[in-house]
Amino acid sequence: MDRYEEWLDSKFSVGGLQFGLDGLIGLIPVVGDVATTGISMVFLADAWKAGARKRVMARMVGNIGIDFVAGSIPVVGDLFDFAFKSNTKNLRLLRQERQRLAALKTLAKPV
Repeated sequence: MDRYEEWLDSKFSVGGLQFGLDGLIGLIPVVGDVATTGISMVFLADAWKAGARKRVMARMVGNIGIDFVAGSIPVVGDLFDFAFKSNTKNLRLLRQERQRLAALKTLAKPV
């Protein structure tokens, strides 16, 4: 998941601005935003497989939705795609949820 996030949101740097394929592919009208949204769903699928809570997955869907809707706006949306790091946000949510789930499993182990 770390590699997906890096490639999508922060792999490249120009003049101190970090960006990834999400911003670059998003420059292609309609198709780019649909493609990057599909790729971003990998984080959601991983959360679902891990047993994440519905509210965490709802926040992840919200991040993906904001990225898709705002990124679909010509010109302004392209700039937004470079600034809004939905995959970074979703990876952070996923890590926190995995830590919570691991802590619950530790507490639930019989002694």
